[in-house]
Amino acid sequence: MIYNYFATVAPSLEMIALQELEQLGAKEIMPEVSGIRFQGDKKLLYRVNLWARTIFRVLLPIAEVKSFNAEQLYKSVKKIDWENYLQPEQTLAIHCTGSNQHLNHSHFTALQIKNAIIDQQREKFGKRSSVDVQQPDLLINAHIYQNNCILSLDSSGESLHRRGYRAAMGLAPLKETLAAAMLELAQWTPQLALFDPLCGSGTLPLEAALKALNIAPGLFRQRFGFQSWLDFDQALWQDLLREAKESRTSILSAPIIGSDRCAQVIQQAYSNAQACGVSDQVQFIQRELSEVEAPASEGIIICNPPYGKRVGNPQELGSLYKQLGDIFKQRFKGWTAYLLTGNKELSKQVGLKTSRRIPLDNGGLPCTLLKYELY
Repeated sequence: MIYNYFATVAPSLEMIALQELEQLGAKEIMPEVSGIRFQGDKKLLYRVNLWARTIFRVLLPIAEVKSFNAEQLYKSVKKIDWENYLQPEQTLAIHCTGSNQHLNHSHFTALQIKNAIIDQQREKFGKRSSVDVQQPDLLINAHIYQNNCILSLDSSGESLHRRGYRAAMGLAPLKETLAAAMLELAQWTPQLALFDPLCGSGTLPLEAALKALNIAPGLFRQRFGFQSWLDFDQALWQDLLREAKESRTSILSAPIIGSDRCAQVIQQAYSNAQACGVSDQVQFIQRELSEVEAPASEGIIICNPPYGKRVGNPQELGSLYKQLGDIFKQRFKGWTAYLLTGNKELSKQVGLKTSRRIPLDNGGLPCTLLKYELY
Protein backbone atom coordinates (compact mmCIF):
# COMPACT_ATOMS: atom_id res chain seq x y z
CA MET A 1 0.00 0.00 0.00
CA ILE A 2 1.25 3.48 -0.88
CA TYR A 3 1.06 6.26 1.73
CA ASN A 4 1.64 10.01 1.76
CA TYR A 5 4.47 11.07 4.08
CA PHE A 6 5.99 14.36 5.22
CA ALA A 7 9.65 14.69 6.20
CA THR A 8 10.60 17.64 8.40
CA VAL A 9 13.97 19.26 7.72
CA ALA A 10 15.90 22.34 8.83
CA PRO A 11 15.22 25.53 6.85
CA SER A 12 17.58 25.77 3.84
CA LEU A 13 18.14 21.99 3.63
CA GLU A 14 15.02 21.12 1.66
CA MET A 15 16.79 20.39 -1.65
CA ILE A 16 19.50 18.32 0.03
CA ALA A 17 16.79 16.26 1.75
CA LEU A 18 14.88 15.93 -1.52
CA GLN A 19 17.91 14.41 -3.23
CA GLU A 20 18.39 12.02 -0.33
CA LEU A 21 14.76 10.89 -0.48
CA GLU A 22 15.10 10.28 -4.23
CA GLN A 23 18.12 8.06 -3.60
CA LEU A 24 16.18 6.11 -0.95
CA GLY A 25 13.36 5.40 -3.40
CA ALA A 26 10.67 7.98 -2.55
CA LYS A 27 8.12 8.93 -5.22
CA GLU A 28 6.00 12.03 -5.95
CA ILE A 29 8.45 14.22 -4.04
CA MET A 30 7.33 17.80 -3.38
CA PRO A 31 9.48 20.29 -1.40
CA GLU A 32 7.89 22.77 1.00
CA VAL A 33 9.31 25.20 3.57
CA SER A 34 11.11 23.10 6.20
CA GLY A 35 9.73 19.86 4.80
CA ILE A 36 9.27 17.43 1.92
CA ARG A 37 6.10 15.61 0.89
CA PHE A 38 6.61 12.21 -0.68
CA GLN A 39 4.96 8.84 -1.28
CA GLY A 40 6.01 5.29 -0.60
CA ASP A 41 5.13 2.03 1.09
CA LYS A 42 5.80 0.87 4.64
CA LYS A 43 9.21 -0.47 3.64
CA LEU A 44 10.23 2.99 2.44
CA LEU A 45 9.06 4.54 5.72
CA TYR A 46 11.30 2.19 7.67
CA ARG A 47 14.21 2.68 5.25
CA VAL A 48 14.07 6.49 5.42
CA ASN A 49 14.11 6.42 9.22
CA LEU A 50 17.06 4.02 9.18
CA TRP A 51 19.17 5.67 6.45
CA ALA A 52 18.28 9.39 6.23
CA ARG A 53 21.17 11.66 7.20
CA THR A 54 19.61 15.13 6.77
CA ILE A 55 15.99 14.66 7.93
CA PHE A 56 14.54 15.32 11.39
CA ARG A 57 11.28 13.35 11.37
CA VAL A 58 9.01 11.38 9.05
CA LEU A 59 5.30 12.01 9.61
CA LEU A 60 2.31 10.00 8.37
CA PRO A 61 -0.65 12.42 7.94
CA ILE A 62 -3.93 10.70 8.90
CA ALA A 63 -6.49 13.54 8.92
CA GLU A 64 -7.06 17.23 8.32
CA VAL A 65 -9.85 18.60 10.52
CA LYS A 66 -11.55 21.92 11.20
CA SER A 67 -10.04 23.85 14.11
CA PHE A 68 -11.45 27.37 14.23
CA ASN A 69 -11.36 27.26 18.04
CA ALA A 70 -10.82 24.79 20.88
CA GLU A 71 -14.38 23.45 20.84
CA GLN A 72 -14.36 22.75 17.10
CA LEU A 73 -10.92 21.13 17.33
CA TYR A 74 -12.08 18.86 20.18
CA LYS A 75 -15.20 17.73 18.29
CA SER A 76 -13.29 17.21 15.04
CA VAL A 77 -10.57 15.10 16.67
CA LYS A 78 -13.11 13.01 18.58
CA LYS A 79 -14.76 11.94 15.30
CA ILE A 80 -11.58 10.15 14.18
CA ASP A 81 -11.56 6.41 14.91
CA TRP A 82 -8.52 6.36 17.16
CA GLU A 83 -8.66 2.64 17.88
CA ASN A 84 -7.08 2.18 14.43
CA TYR A 85 -3.93 3.79 15.81
CA LEU A 86 -3.98 3.51 19.61
CA GLN A 87 -5.13 1.03 22.26
CA PRO A 88 -5.98 2.13 25.84
CA GLU A 89 -3.02 0.09 27.14
CA GLN A 90 -0.64 2.22 25.07
CA THR A 91 0.73 5.65 25.94
CA LEU A 92 0.51 8.79 23.84
CA ALA A 93 1.90 12.30 23.52
CA ILE A 94 0.92 15.28 21.38
CA HIS A 95 3.36 17.68 19.74
CA CYS A 96 1.84 20.89 18.33
CA THR A 97 3.12 23.43 15.84
CA GLY A 98 1.46 26.42 14.21
CA SER A 99 -1.38 28.58 15.54
CA ASN A 100 -4.42 30.64 14.65
CA GLN A 101 -6.38 33.43 16.37
CA HIS A 102 -8.06 31.13 18.91
CA LEU A 103 -5.45 28.38 19.18
CA ASN A 104 -2.23 30.22 19.82
CA HIS A 105 -0.74 28.23 22.70
CA SER A 106 0.72 24.83 21.78
CA HIS A 107 0.20 23.27 25.23
CA PHE A 108 -3.49 24.27 25.27
CA THR A 109 -3.98 22.93 21.73
CA ALA A 110 -2.33 19.64 22.67
CA LEU A 111 -4.62 19.38 25.68
CA GLN A 112 -7.74 19.64 23.52
CA ILE A 113 -6.50 16.89 21.22
CA LYS A 114 -5.50 14.64 24.11
CA ASN A 115 -8.88 15.15 25.83
CA ALA A 116 -10.77 14.28 22.63
CA ILE A 117 -8.81 11.03 22.20
CA ILE A 118 -9.05 9.80 25.79
CA ASP A 119 -12.75 10.79 26.08
CA GLN A 120 -13.45 8.64 23.00
CA GLN A 121 -11.52 5.78 24.60
CA ARG A 122 -13.45 6.05 27.86
CA GLU A 123 -16.75 5.90 26.00
CA LYS A 124 -15.68 2.89 23.88
CA PHE A 125 -13.57 0.88 26.30
CA GLY A 126 -14.13 2.30 29.79
CA LYS A 127 -10.42 3.00 30.10
CA ARG A 128 -7.91 5.39 28.53
CA SER A 129 -4.31 5.81 27.45
CA SER A 130 -1.83 7.53 29.72
CA VAL A 131 0.38 10.40 28.59
CA ASP A 132 4.12 9.74 28.33
CA VAL A 133 6.01 12.74 26.99
CA GLN A 134 9.38 10.95 27.11
CA GLN A 135 8.80 7.74 25.16
CA PRO A 136 5.16 7.38 24.09
CA ASP A 137 3.85 4.43 22.12
CA LEU A 138 2.15 6.91 19.79
CA LEU A 139 3.49 10.41 19.16
CA ILE A 140 0.93 12.58 17.37
CA ASN A 141 1.98 15.69 15.50
CA ALA A 142 -0.67 18.41 15.20
CA HIS A 143 -0.08 21.37 12.92
CA ILE A 144 -2.52 24.30 13.08
CA TYR A 145 -2.78 26.21 9.81
CA GLN A 146 -5.44 28.90 9.54
CA ASN A 147 -8.67 27.14 10.63
CA ASN A 148 -7.45 23.61 9.98
CA CYS A 149 -5.39 21.09 11.90
CA ILE A 150 -3.28 18.43 10.18
CA LEU A 151 -2.91 15.37 12.40
CA SER A 152 0.01 13.05 11.71
CA LEU A 153 1.64 10.05 13.34
CA ASP A 154 5.34 10.63 14.05
CA SER A 155 7.16 7.54 12.80
CA SER A 156 10.55 8.68 14.08
CA GLY A 157 9.81 9.37 17.74
CA GLU A 158 12.94 11.17 18.86
CA SER A 159 14.40 13.45 16.19
CA LEU A 160 16.57 11.57 13.70
CA HIS A 161 19.47 13.97 14.25
CA ARG A 162 19.93 12.19 17.58
CA ARG A 163 21.75 9.24 16.06
CA GLY A 164 22.43 7.52 19.36
CA TYR A 165 26.24 7.43 19.09
CA ARG A 166 27.06 10.87 20.49
CA ALA A 167 27.00 10.59 24.28
CA ALA A 168 29.86 13.08 24.63
CA MET A 169 29.30 16.62 23.36
CA GLY A 170 31.39 19.76 23.41
CA LEU A 171 30.09 23.32 23.52
CA ALA A 172 27.42 24.21 20.93
CA PRO A 173 27.92 21.10 18.77
CA LEU A 174 26.56 20.89 15.24
CA LYS A 175 23.45 18.81 14.76
CA GLU A 176 24.38 15.63 12.93
CA THR A 177 21.83 16.43 10.21
CA LEU A 178 23.51 19.78 9.50
CA ALA A 179 26.96 18.19 9.49
CA ALA A 180 25.78 15.59 6.95
CA ALA A 181 24.24 18.34 4.81
CA MET A 182 27.46 20.38 4.93
CA LEU A 183 29.37 17.39 3.57
CA GLU A 184 26.89 17.11 0.71
CA LEU A 185 27.11 20.84 -0.03
CA ALA A 186 30.91 20.60 0.02
CA GLN A 187 30.59 17.84 -2.62
CA TRP A 188 32.81 15.64 -0.49
CA THR A 189 33.14 12.02 -1.58
CA PRO A 190 34.86 9.16 0.27
CA GLN A 191 37.67 9.27 -2.30
CA LEU A 192 38.75 12.68 -0.95
CA ALA A 193 40.66 13.31 2.26
CA LEU A 194 38.65 15.22 4.87
CA PHE A 195 40.14 17.35 7.65
CA ASP A 196 38.42 19.36 10.39
CA PRO A 197 41.01 21.41 12.33
CA LEU A 198 38.43 22.55 14.93
CA CYS A 199 36.61 19.25 15.34
CA GLY A 200 35.28 19.56 18.89
CA SER A 201 33.42 16.34 19.77
CA GLY A 202 33.88 15.13 16.20
CA THR A 203 30.51 15.52 14.46
CA LEU A 204 31.79 16.39 10.97
CA PRO A 205 34.47 13.65 10.77
CA LEU A 206 32.09 11.07 12.25
CA GLU A 207 29.27 11.87 9.83
CA ALA A 208 31.82 11.64 7.02
CA ALA A 209 32.96 8.24 8.27
CA LEU A 210 29.39 6.91 8.46
CA LYS A 211 28.83 7.99 4.87
CA ALA A 212 32.18 6.69 3.61
CA LEU A 213 31.70 3.27 5.26
CA ASN A 214 28.03 3.09 4.19
CA ILE A 215 26.81 2.85 7.79
CA ALA A 216 23.12 3.60 8.32
CA PRO A 217 22.90 6.33 11.01
CA GLY A 218 19.75 4.77 12.46
CA LEU A 219 21.61 1.61 13.50
CA PHE A 220 22.69 3.26 16.75
CA ARG A 221 19.20 4.21 17.95
CA GLN A 222 17.32 2.16 20.52
CA ARG A 223 13.89 2.64 18.95
CA PHE A 224 11.79 4.48 16.39
CA GLY A 225 8.20 5.62 16.83
CA PHE A 226 6.82 3.22 14.22
CA GLN A 227 8.00 0.20 16.25
CA SER A 228 5.04 0.59 18.63
CA TRP A 229 2.44 1.23 15.92
CA LEU A 230 -0.37 -1.30 15.70
CA ASP A 231 0.63 -2.29 12.14
CA PHE A 232 4.38 -2.61 12.83
CA ASP A 233 5.94 -5.32 10.64
CA GLN A 234 8.70 -6.86 12.75
CA ALA A 235 9.89 -9.23 10.01
CA LEU A 236 10.21 -6.42 7.45
CA TRP A 237 12.13 -4.28 9.95
CA GLN A 238 14.54 -7.11 10.78
CA ASP A 239 15.21 -7.65 7.08
CA LEU A 240 16.09 -3.96 6.66
CA LEU A 241 18.35 -4.03 9.72
CA ARG A 242 20.16 -7.12 8.46
CA GLU A 243 20.57 -5.57 5.01
CA ALA A 244 22.01 -2.38 6.55
CA LYS A 245 24.49 -4.26 8.72
CA GLU A 246 25.68 -6.36 5.78
CA SER A 247 26.10 -3.36 3.46
CA ARG A 248 28.68 -1.51 5.54
CA THR A 249 32.29 -1.48 4.38
CA SER A 250 35.33 -1.64 6.62
CA ILE A 251 38.11 0.43 5.05
CA LEU A 252 38.23 4.14 4.16
CA SER A 253 39.43 5.14 0.70
CA ALA A 254 41.02 8.36 2.01
CA PRO A 255 41.88 9.70 5.48
CA ILE A 256 39.27 11.39 7.68
CA ILE A 257 40.92 13.44 10.41
CA GLY A 258 39.80 15.79 13.16
CA SER A 259 42.05 17.87 15.36
CA ASP A 260 41.50 20.23 18.28
CA ARG A 261 43.71 21.96 20.81
CA CYS A 262 41.72 20.62 23.77
CA ALA A 263 42.58 17.12 25.00
CA GLN A 264 39.19 16.75 26.68
CA VAL A 265 37.16 17.29 23.51
CA ILE A 266 39.48 15.01 21.53
CA GLN A 267 38.71 12.32 24.10
CA GLN A 268 34.99 13.06 23.63
CA ALA A 269 35.39 12.69 19.86
CA TYR A 270 37.22 9.39 20.29
CA SER A 271 34.50 8.09 22.64
CA ASN A 272 31.87 8.98 20.04
CA ALA A 273 33.93 7.24 17.34
CA GLN A 274 34.02 4.11 19.50
CA ALA A 275 30.25 4.30 19.99
CA CYS A 276 29.63 4.15 16.25
CA GLY A 277 32.34 1.61 15.52
CA VAL A 278 34.72 3.80 13.51
CA SER A 279 37.46 4.53 16.07
CA ASP A 280 39.89 2.38 14.06
CA GLN A 281 39.19 4.38 10.90
CA VAL A 282 38.86 8.07 11.87
CA GLN A 283 41.85 9.86 13.34
CA PHE A 284 41.44 12.39 16.18
CA ILE A 285 44.53 14.36 17.13
CA GLN A 286 45.20 16.90 19.86
CA ARG A 287 46.94 19.73 18.02
CA GLU A 288 47.16 23.50 18.14
CA LEU A 289 45.68 25.17 15.07
CA SER A 290 49.06 26.75 14.36
CA GLU A 291 50.60 23.28 13.99
CA VAL A 292 48.16 21.63 11.55
CA GLU A 293 49.42 20.36 8.20
CA ALA A 294 47.66 18.97 5.15
CA PRO A 295 47.53 15.14 5.38
CA ALA A 296 47.28 14.69 1.60
CA SER A 297 47.90 16.60 -1.63
CA GLU A 298 44.20 17.36 -2.07
CA GLY A 299 40.96 17.11 -0.16
CA ILE A 300 38.32 19.03 1.75
CA ILE A 301 39.11 21.06 4.86
CA ILE A 302 35.90 21.96 6.67
CA CYS A 303 35.19 23.52 10.05
CA ASN A 304 32.67 25.28 12.26
CA PRO A 305 34.64 27.88 14.25
CA PRO A 306 32.95 29.82 17.06
CA TYR A 307 31.33 33.06 15.93
CA GLY A 308 30.41 34.75 19.17
CA LYS A 309 26.71 33.83 19.33
CA ARG A 310 26.84 30.80 21.62
CA VAL A 311 30.58 30.35 22.11
CA GLY A 312 33.41 32.87 22.10
CA ASN A 313 33.70 36.64 22.24
CA PRO A 314 33.33 38.18 18.75
CA GLN A 315 35.84 40.89 19.66
CA GLU A 316 38.47 38.24 20.40
CA LEU A 317 37.75 35.85 17.53
CA GLY A 318 39.11 37.98 14.69
CA SER A 319 42.61 36.59 15.15
CA LEU A 320 41.30 33.01 14.95
CA TYR A 321 39.62 33.70 11.60
CA LYS A 322 42.74 35.40 10.28
CA GLN A 323 44.82 32.42 11.39
CA LEU A 324 42.45 30.04 9.60
CA GLY A 325 42.78 32.05 6.41
CA ASP A 326 46.57 32.03 6.65
CA ILE A 327 46.69 28.27 7.25
CA PHE A 328 44.27 27.56 4.41
CA LYS A 329 46.39 29.61 2.02
CA GLN A 330 49.84 28.51 3.14
CA ARG A 331 49.42 24.81 3.98
CA PHE A 332 46.43 23.51 2.01
CA LYS A 333 47.23 24.39 -1.60
CA GLY A 334 45.25 22.09 -3.89
CA TRP A 335 42.49 21.67 -1.31
CA THR A 336 39.01 23.23 -1.07
CA ALA A 337 38.07 24.85 2.24
CA TYR A 338 34.61 25.29 3.76
CA LEU A 339 33.90 27.40 6.80
CA LEU A 340 30.53 27.75 8.54
CA THR A 341 29.97 31.06 10.30
CA GLY A 342 27.15 33.19 11.62
CA ASN A 343 29.20 36.38 11.78
CA LYS A 344 29.78 38.32 8.56
CA GLU A 345 32.35 40.65 10.10
CA LEU A 346 34.44 37.76 11.39
CA SER A 347 34.35 36.05 8.01
CA LYS A 348 36.04 39.09 6.49
CA GLN A 349 39.06 38.38 8.71
CA VAL A 350 39.77 35.16 6.79
CA GLY A 351 41.24 37.36 4.08
CA LEU A 352 40.47 35.01 1.19
CA LYS A 353 38.05 35.38 -1.70
CA THR A 354 35.05 33.11 -1.48
CA SER A 355 33.99 31.15 -4.56
CA ARG A 356 30.56 30.34 -3.11
CA ARG A 357 28.37 31.45 -0.18
CA ILE A 358 25.62 29.04 0.92
CA PRO A 359 22.97 30.26 3.41
CA LEU A 360 22.26 27.75 6.19
CA ASP A 361 20.30 27.63 9.43
CA ASN A 362 22.21 26.38 12.48
CA GLY A 363 19.72 25.78 15.27
CA GLY A 364 17.79 28.94 14.45
CA LEU A 365 20.89 31.06 13.79
CA PRO A 366 21.29 32.32 10.20
CA CYS A 367 24.72 31.20 8.98
CA THR A 368 26.71 30.96 5.78
CA LEU A 369 28.87 28.11 4.53
CA LEU A 370 31.81 29.82 2.80
CA LYS A 371 33.78 28.03 0.08
CA TYR A 372 37.40 28.84 -0.72
CA GLU A 373 39.37 27.43 -3.66
CA LEU A 374 42.99 27.10 -2.50
CA TYR A 375 45.46 27.33 -5.38
